[in-house]
Amino acid sequence: MLLNQLTSKTVDEIDIGYWEYKDTEELLWSKAFLSSLKYSEQEVKISLKFFLNHIIHKEDHDLFRNNFFSFIKNGTDFRQSMLLKSVNGKYKEFVCTTNNNVSLKSHGNSKFIFFNKRKFKTNKKVTKNKFYYKETAEMTKTGSWYLDFVKQKSYWDQQTRRILEYPEDYIPSLKNSAKYYPKEYQKLAQNTFIECAIEGKKFDVEIKMLTKNNRSFWVRAMGKPVFNEFKNIIGMRGIFQDIDASKAKELSLQRTSNIIASQNKRLFNFAHIVSHNLRSHTSNLTLISELIDTYESCEEKLTLIENVKDIALSLHETIEHLNEVVTIQTSTNKSKSLVYFDDVLNQVVNSIGQIIAKENTTIHTNFSELEAIQYIPAYLESILLNLITNAIKYKHPERNPVITIQSSVKDTKKILEITDNGLGIDMDKFGDKVFGMYKTFHYNKDATGIGLFITKNQVEALNGQISVSSEVNKGSTFKIEF
Repeated sequence: MLLNQLTSKTVDEIDIGYWEYKDTEELLWSKAFLSSLKYSEQEVKISLKFFLNHIIHKEDHDLFRNNFFSFIKNGTDFRQSMLLKSVNGKYKEFVCTTNNNVSLKSHGNSKFIFFNKRKFKTNKKVTKNKFYYKETAEMTKTGSWYLDFVKQKSYWDQQTRRILEYPEDYIPSLKNSAKYYPKEYQKLAQNTFIECAIEGKKFDVEIKMLTKNNRSFWVRAMGKPVFNEFKNIIGMRGIFQDIDASKAKELSLQRTSNIIASQNKRLFNFAHIVSHNLRSHTSNLTLISELIDTYESCEEKLTLIENVKDIALSLHETIEHLNEVVTIQTSTNKSKSLVYFDDVLNQVVNSIGQIIAKENTTIHTNFSELEAIQYIPAYLESILLNLITNAIKYKHPERNPVITIQSSVKDTKKILEITDNGLGIDMDKFGDKVFGMYKTFHYNKDATGIGLFITKNQVEALNGQISVSSEVNKGSTFKIEF
């Protein structure tokens, strides 16, 4: 096939082997590409079909076809090593890539694919010996899979079966594919595979999978469509890697980072509030001392001294709050021990028994799923004490307090939930301030706004998390993840 003059100028401006795929679906090959294989324009038919049938090695055939159609259809870049047959029948190694820093002129919206000769040949023993593949798969905990849409079958390698804890004779099924993922990740898996199967989009996602023994773990899943010669998607192939250990470290690091950022923010606000309060107290004390010097009447001076007592009491409370927060931050090295929820709850109930009885409070518990945790006993007692007394303090005026406390394990996370039927909190107004220092949301005269601040600090000091869901006039639920 002879190229016209305009095409020749477009394709051969630079001495580099490449293809140009024009928006008219016309495929052009540069002279440098042909000369690298010692072909003349008269000896070849410039088409994908000719390339697949006569030039590329059969072992590289399918992968290149899939990469080519993915690139043309979705603009998915790729890099592939391959063997191409020269005019004398010998194969030469090339690296095919869609990413190149060379700027080429084109007419319309063209896509370019570059072919560069490999300078160093790949060791044949490595390319042919499957031992290296198996070793790599096992050491990196990587399994491969293939979905055949024509035969409606799914194929796994042995490493995939090992990772998912299935026997070596297990035959996977497309119909049962949902069971390989926890319920909360089934929708993500479904959408990812549908986009790949219908739109031809490659994917690279982190998702949780489920083994035969019902163990969930994190994987990095990668896949791409498989095309036939008519550009139709006839399947998908890919790999997945067990990244559970590294993902756990990543999530732990992120959680710790968030906790530190949260603590720094609260401590900064705390320092600001405390310094403001201390200045207020000292200013009042200074003012009163000056007034005492100006008053001659003993009665007037005694009145001022009474005010000094009130200021001293407020100052003492402020310093106590400061000391309590500082104690939390500096005492996390206390030894943990196995703490039973029932035992700690009994201690709390005994300490505030009169308040519970006075307000006709009912407490329901369920610790059957998780009876105990490794924790600092004093912290757990303080947390339960604060949340229970808050539930009673902010009870609904038209009903007696009912508090439900239950523990559970969800996806390896140990959880404690405390639910009440009290006044509730307007989360739209106060959602971001619930755990702030000196923040109150009701008009109780004895509300100090320090309890939840202390509770959050205690939970997060031991790398836990606390959250709240609430509805006005219905109640609140505090959820602690240890």
